[in-house]
Amino acid sequence: MTERTVSLSWVNSKLSQIFISTRENRKGAEYSQALFRVVAGPVFVICMSAIMATTGNFEISPSQIALYSSIYSILSISILIWVIQRPGEYLSRRVFAMVMDYSAITSIMSIGDSVLLPTYAPLLWVTLGYGLRFGSQYLVISTCMALVSILTATYFNSFLWNYPYVVVAFILTTIAVPTYAHRLVSRTFEAHSQAVQANQTKSRFLAQASHDLRQPIHAISLFTACLRDTGLSSEQHQMVDNIDRSVHSVSGLFRSLLDISTLESGKVQPRLQPVAIGVIIDDLIQQNREAAKWAGVVFRQVPANIYVSTDATLIATVLQNILSNAIKYAPGRQVLVGCRRRRGCISIEVHDQGEGIAAHHLPMLFEEFYQARERGDKDVEGVGLGLAIVKRLVKLLEIEVSIRSLRGRGTSVIIDGLKIAHLVAQADVVQISERKDHSAMKGLRVLLVEDDKNVLLATATLLEKWGCTVQADTGLPKNVAVCDLIITDFDLGANLTGTDCISRVRQLLGRDIPAVIMTGHDVGRILEEPGNENIPVLSKPVRSQELREVVLMQKVKIDELARTDNKERTSAQPDHL
Repeated sequence: MTERTVSLSWVNSKLSQIFISTRENRKGAEYSQALFRVVAGPVFVICMSAIMATTGNFEISPSQIALYSSIYSILSISILIWVIQRPGEYLSRRVFAMVMDYSAITSIMSIGDSVLLPTYAPLLWVTLGYGLRFGSQYLVISTCMALVSILTATYFNSFLWNYPYVVVAFILTTIAVPTYAHRLVSRTFEAHSQAVQANQTKSRFLAQASHDLRQPIHAISLFTACLRDTGLSSEQHQMVDNIDRSVHSVSGLFRSLLDISTLESGKVQPRLQPVAIGVIIDDLIQQNREAAKWAGVVFRQVPANIYVSTDATLIATVLQNILSNAIKYAPGRQVLVGCRRRRGCISIEVHDQGEGIAAHHLPMLFEEFYQARERGDKDVEGVGLGLAIVKRLVKLLEIEVSIRSLRGRGTSVIIDGLKIAHLVAQADVVQISERKDHSAMKGLRVLLVEDDKNVLLATATLLEKWGCTVQADTGLPKNVAVCDLIITDFDLGANLTGTDCISRVRQLLGRDIPAVIMTGHDVGRILEEPGNENIPVLSKPVRSQELREVVLMQKVKIDELARTDNKERTSAQPDHL
């Protein structure tokens, strides 16, 4: 292999790294500056050559121009490769880049008067660029280097030597413009900091207010579920339905407020795993069945027996917001939910037969607090956060959402880009197949821990109506009876959490007891705690149907553990001849 072939191979490999890493490398300030330098250098040389050709004043030969521009381009490409291969902040790299830039500009300014003024503009631009990209310290350094550049060019350029007022004008401008820019940037940064602080304060307030109001609403929801089974008359049943409908509306608002404040905190990180998307859709339809009944909506579902790689909690939140909108905006109509294969991925589609949305509203539907309203439209509950939450969540999941709608023809929402999961754990298959058997919970022994007495009473009453035997405590119990399932609030006071409670009870009883956590805080934050990865977490206010579904899921685990224990005990017994 010849030396030329080796050189070409090296160049090709480096260029391939540049183009491949362009998509993978985060577009930081240093990267964008290095990339701009590679492009702007040759363009600047072409412009300078055109100016000298127009004026007829060739103060430097074309061969010299080609040599200097080649050296600058090679150094620029080297810095770009350096940034791509070793991203981050390196003082030596920035100093080298600054010396290179100002040396090149000084050399051009020293040539003569024809290119002097066109070169001063890039000098000022480079000076401001370093300061705005990297901070005030670099603005001071770049300004000093620019002044040195002007003085050096004055020494070699006869035009500047003969007209000192031009030099004075350059120096004053070089000092004044960065100083003014620094003041503007400082004020902007201060205003930005205040805005961020105000936004964080708002988010904390929303999260705390949502948490505090969730507790009584959670208790009301469970007491209402208990009230349904007390032999009510038809009129009383109607009143309970009205209460339940109102509680459902309020709980939806609080969930939206908590979801948006959680997303604004930036702490939500998706946990991708194989998920049976058909089961998720089926669960959500069951949970929304009552709300759909109130609105006169009829769900139609296309069965989907496929697994996708996604975060079950986040995708369920996405679909919940979409289904809630379909119920609100298509009363008395049908809503079709199903999946479709598209370009090697899975898309989830929700089609309603509502009044549809006018075309001018579609681009703004994903904005916070935006509601598509026309003159004379009746009021619809909600604050306009549902689709804003959907947009943020699909971005986290690296999938796409789109809306198609025609006035008078209905609306279609499509979640696209879900990757098919080809490997599914056998335990998941068993769990999903057995979940359909909603066996009675009679005799299930439940340890219930909740620091709010009203919520404790409501939850215990509901569980007992389902046939469970309940031991209820407002804190970590001193004496723990034998139990099959632990249901606990997360915040128990006295620096204790639901995680601590579950760990303590499991330690006392000497076995890995299934558990459920209920909370009014961010579910993602709780799942991040060690030991909570496989524990279901319910977000308050919890509807009775949600609680029943999760308890039934845990009952499947309990029965499976019991069968496993029986097999182990049987195999451990000695054989008798």
